[in-house]
Amino acid sequence: MKTSDFYYDLPERLIAQVPTKDRLASRLLVLDKKTGRTIDGHFPDIKKYLRKGDVLVINNTRVIPARLLGVRSDTQSPVELLLLKRIDDNHWETLARPGKKVREGKRMTFIPGELEAECEQVLESGNRIIRFEFNGVWEEVLDKAGTIPLPPYIHEKLDDPERYQTVYSKDAGSAAAPTAGLHFTKELLAELQDMGVEIAELTLHVGLGTFRPVKAETIEDHEMHSEWYDFPKEASDIIRKARSEGRRIISVGTTSTRTLETVASNDPDMKPASGYTQIFIYPGYEFKCVNSLITNFHLPESTLIMLVSALAGRENVLNAYKHAVEEEYRFFSFGDAMFITDLEN
Repeated sequence: MKTSDFYYDLPERLIAQVPTKDRLASRLLVLDKKTGRTIDGHFPDIKKYLRKGDVLVINNTRVIPARLLGVRSDTQSPVELLLLKRIDDNHWETLARPGKKVREGKRMTFIPGELEAECEQVLESGNRIIRFEFNGVWEEVLDKAGTIPLPPYIHEKLDDPERYQTVYSKDAGSAAAPTAGLHFTKELLAELQDMGVEIAELTLHVGLGTFRPVKAETIEDHEMHSEWYDFPKEASDIIRKARSEGRRIISVGTTSTRTLETVASNDPDMKPASGYTQIFIYPGYEFKCVNSLITNFHLPESTLIMLVSALAGRENVLNAYKHAVEEEYRFFSFGDAMFITDLEN
């Protein structure tokens, strides 16, 4: 299958640069994955499509201030690090800019006497293994030195960093937000629970690889990035019981989907598990756990639009996206939402 099969035209003006003032103000496009039918609405309408016994699976990861701006210790010239993956207490895999200036042995300063670093290894991918030297508690030092990294297509300043966090975020470790969850408020989640919808929490720490374009001509040749996940006992118990009773498993976001499908692929019983996943879901994949998906609109030719197409069919998805463009929905991280489901079941 060609990467170009997942291209669509998107006017730049439809890329949302800032979040809505009210999380519930986003629009909602409902897509019937069986027929391709679409229904326009607003996000609170999600209550119409959920019912007692459904399990809503959320990713409780929290975005860390993973963007560090400092200077090279020898020349005092600017340097930027983006934290991608924590290796141990002192070491991170990072993306460095300008990369050609951050060679092995090069030292950097972010807060003099409080946070310094040295490049220990340049990986084949171009990423760097950085050893950090810091005084105090790492999380507190990082909060002081770092900023929240926004996706590369967002050029506006974010006034309130909490708008790039879900209201249920708590497990710090992501370089990007699980943006489908940005539409929920605590009040809406409480309403859904009062309706009898169960909520299961898992964790997948989102890496910046989620924004990496697919450069391979055929999608099968793309090398998927890896991300760390945790599928705890509480979520396992809820989902195993719901599956045994034939109830719907509704994933909030592609990150929750990737976690659930990783666990189900490794263990049909879906017992608690954690580790790294490189699962790449594209058309032809048979879903083992997820029935329905709440998600945002994704970049053309991205692994995320491929995942959505695996669930709803490429033609259905591209037709829905064409409709969303014509109706001027807002796209990407701060944009509007879709609910992909079988409206007959």
